[in-house]
Amino acid sequence: MDESLPLCNSRELADGDLAVGFDVVYAGQTCRAFAVRFQGLPQAYLNRCTHVAMELDWLPNRVFDDSGQWLLCASHGAAYRPDTGQCAGGPCRAGLVKIMLSERDDVVYWHATYNLKPLPF
Repeated sequence: MDESLPLCNSRELADGDLAVGFDVVYAGQTCRAFAVRFQGLPQAYLNRCTHVAMELDWLPNRVFDDSGQWLLCASHGAAYRPDTGQCAGGPCRAGLVKIMLSERDDVVYWHATYNLKPLPF
């Protein structure tokens, strides 16, 4: 199953800036996820550090470091590549869980798949 769901207007994601948060069901649990823009492209991941299962945000929707070049876990300093979610340094164990996005007509969409589902109404 691949279901395309509108997430936000394209203008809400600026390169290296604030994230847009949303909820998904992953492995049977409700989890926070976030979308950002990096090098012109929207990217999305589960908001769950692979070092310790905590959200990355140091403040609401703040997942980038000060340079806007790395996704950074505020709790333990694990750093991730914004374009791939791969661990780039610090105590991370693996890469972030990627969520597929697409962008058309000034709207960013996320794609629900077999392991990521929208929340039921």
